[in-house]
Amino acid sequence: MRKDATVIGLISFAHGMSHFYQLLLAPLFPFIKDELGVSYAALGFLVAVFYTLSALFQPLAGFVVDRYGARSVLLGGVALLIVGAFVQGLATNYAMLALGAALTGVGNSVFHPADFAILNSRVSTSRLGYAFSAHGVVGYVGYAVAPVFSVAIGAAFGWQASLLAGAVLGIALLCLLLLNSRHLHIEKHLPAAKKTSFGEDARVLMAWPVVLCFLYFAVFAAGLTGLQSFGVSAMVEQYGVAATAASSALTAYLVSAALGILAGGFVAARAKRHDLVAAAGLAVNALAVLLIAMNQVSGAALPAALAIAGFASGLVAPSRDLIVRASTPPGAAGRVFGFVYSGLDVGSFATPVFYGWMLDHQMAQGVFYAVFAFTALAILTVLQLPGRSVLVRDISSIKKA
Repeated sequence: MRKDATVIGLISFAHGMSHFYQLLLAPLFPFIKDELGVSYAALGFLVAVFYTLSALFQPLAGFVVDRYGARSVLLGGVALLIVGAFVQGLATNYAMLALGAALTGVGNSVFHPADFAILNSRVSTSRLGYAFSAHGVVGYVGYAVAPVFSVAIGAAFGWQASLLAGAVLGIALLCLLLLNSRHLHIEKHLPAAKKTSFGEDARVLMAWPVVLCFLYFAVFAAGLTGLQSFGVSAMVEQYGVAATAASSALTAYLVSAALGILAGGFVAARAKRHDLVAAAGLAVNALAVLLIAMNQVSGAALPAALAIAGFASGLVAPSRDLIVRASTPPGAAGRVFGFVYSGLDVGSFATPVFYGWMLDHQMAQGVFYAVFAFTALAILTVLQLPGRSVLVRDISSIKKA
């Protein structure tokens, strides 16, 4: 248990830092805009660069993990995050900010394939549900901490100091991982004599269960992006509530999602049908959002409705990760997790323009209807996934042991 806890703690902390870096720059846009004289559209393009490169390099990182080991890939990704944050912290022009966004985007691409390869290899099967739960919870903590950290330091000492302070935190993480690197070592799944061809690798990733997992993450992220990035504006337009009240409702969603992930670890460790757990959680999430879209929730009740949606959404995460694991052929964890989790980045950069267009055309309700539709599509992908009997056999063998 001690070894499992150490690995789970290290990987979860690294995952939290990757989420921290995803939201480190954006809260500083008002400061950067005034000082460098660039538009919000140009600053938004930096976010697109980050997620585009993360999506493109994540499957490649998965291949590298399977062929050369996850530990070095994870350490390399952390190093790129640090370098990217330093470049942005020293930036005196837009080009340096773009270069930093590119470096951090590539660095961000390694975490899902490396993290899940290490967790699947180093953590006892009976504790994987808890491991995936902790991994997700700490990721949300990283999201929550980043805006407070960056704005507080940015307001007091300037936006460049904030980014440099973020880089220093990354150095602390890198030192921690290096000091405990023995806990991150896993055997290479593909020895030099047995490396697969590109065609064989492609067949693994194009297997229908793996494609469905990718589609799940893409449509789920498409809905989550609408809620996180445009939910506040949509609530202000549709319900006429103050921006602070709408922001509080979104905070209720994020906090409840973290609690849901924590609870989902216990559910995943005991459930036999992870597909039904995931579908049920997504259904509750979708129903709550649909009621908001239909004006069936009062403005005062928005935080409660979104808290329910967030908890149900978070509850899904550990079972979802076990479904992906069941769809992964032996020795392909890095490739498969890298490919399917790139769907998060695809959904994140593919839909913001669509949501913005609806708000520009006074279609605030459309934002929530779209979030509902994407969540409903995610339910369909989960229910179509095969391999559920494999999960049942795995759990049964654990209980017998």
